[in-house]
Amino acid sequence: MSAHCMLTGTRPGFGNRISHSHRRTSRRFDPNIQSKRYWLPSEGRHVRLRLSARAIKTVDTIGVEAAVARIRARGVEV
Repeated sequence: MSAHCMLTGTRPGFGNRISHSHRRTSRRFDPNIQSKRYWLPSEGRHVRLRLSARAIKTVDTIGVEAAVARIRARGVEV
């Protein structure tokens, strides 16, 4: 599965490694994706979400119900 966040949609960024001699080769900047399980009271079940570290903090702030609503609004199945 690709490294992307279900809530924020963050995907890898691309750039160049630059050596001491200033040669450039491709590299990618992966988001800090974590798999986290939350209890969803409205559905009476746990949901497993693949979130970036920043999105985990967002879920802590807005709550899991609002976060799942945002994820579903993006068209991602939970």
